[in-house]
Amino acid sequence: MNRIAVIGCSGAGKTHLALALGKKLQLPVIHLDQLARDRGWAQIPNELFARRQEAALAPDGRWIADGNYGSTMLLRLRLADTIVFLDYPTHVCLYRVLARRIRYRGRTRPDMAPDCPERFFDREFPEFLRFVATFRAQQRPRILDKLAGLDGSPPVIMLRRPRDAMRFLATV
Repeated sequence: MNRIAVIGCSGAGKTHLALALGKKLQLPVIHLDQLARDRGWAQIPNELFARRQEAALAPDGRWIADGNYGSTMLLRLRLADTIVFLDYPTHVCLYRVLARRIRYRGRTRPDMAPDCPERFFDREFPEFLRFVATFRAQQRPRILDKLAGLDGSPPVIMLRRPRDAMRFLATV
């Protein structure tokens, strides 16, 4: 495992798993949230985001890509030699999103772009919760289609519960 794509719903624990894998395997972790935004939550154009990823994720390099971003997911999936899909229940992801908002309220998470402090309630928060709540019904089938299109290469490790991730980490 030299190029790992960690994907899944917001709140599933992609960053936590990516950092733990990075430490264990001595691989750099690329946080897509840092590449997708500029200071102050400014979303960058998709073309620039794709170029930033291409620069960060060398096809012959060693890395862990932490994040979803469906518009550029195939780029990462095709470069990865291993894909880890955190396919967790909705209630786990919703709980973790809320806990993360509380934990980092007013501060920028280490995996985010600079000057992007967590805001517990803002205009986008209800829409973000709706995205998380409907992820399994709306986003998951799209991800599964992309994974099926890879024809089994690279291998996909499906983790369905947090304890599965702990077991996976113990075996790496």
